[in-house]
Amino acid sequence: MSASQTSPLTATAAPRYFPFVETLAFCAYVAWYIWQLQEQIWYSWIVFAVWLVASFLLNKDTPKSLGWRADNLWPSLKLSSAFFLPSITILVIAGLFFGGSQQSFLHLLIPRRFFGYMSFCLLQQIALNSLVTNRLLAAWRSPLRVSLVVGALFGVLHWPNPVLVPVTFLGGALMSWIFAKERNILTLAVWQGILGTIIWWAFPVAWHHAMRVGPGFYHFKPHY
Repeated sequence: MSASQTSPLTATAAPRYFPFVETLAFCAYVAWYIWQLQEQIWYSWIVFAVWLVASFLLNKDTPKSLGWRADNLWPSLKLSSAFFLPSITILVIAGLFFGGSQQSFLHLLIPRRFFGYMSFCLLQQIALNSLVTNRLLAAWRSPLRVSLVVGALFGVLHWPNPVLVPVTFLGGALMSWIFAKERNILTLAVWQGILGTIIWWAFPVAWHHAMRVGPGFYHFKPHY
């Protein structure tokens, strides 16, 4: 078959693999950072910033496509609340069952601690949805399939934490699906911050090791 006879499907199929490859490469670097680089090369985190900025520029992303917007806050809040409010209720019940105390919960709400964690959640949303979900949607164009893959990747990156692996799989898939429907990472970052705080409180520290992942999970020593 000559070049002039190449079908449109063949011509466009190859470029769609590029976003998928970038997603796998980015997640692989995250895993490498968690398991090795953060301990050996402290400034290796700079790669994340460079990668995100370069990817957004090369793919001609806009604040709207990245979910950095305020015009759809209410629709995004309504959609996400339908899923996350019941989740919060379940987690609170679990926390009461496992003996979570009011004092320990209030300790997590210290402004410096809570908003510091909220900022971290915003960074995670930029990586998880502004980059990973967007790239996979460009490759597959199926929100359901993309959300399941995003959830799986998010869960694997929280290995070996027995609390966070299943929670982040479900939460990552749900947040990716919501993002595909209503592109807004601001509401998702707030929900993630609230849910993460309640999860820390709801389950025994002996289970989640202060929410650590990677080698830090094994090195955790609880203070009694």
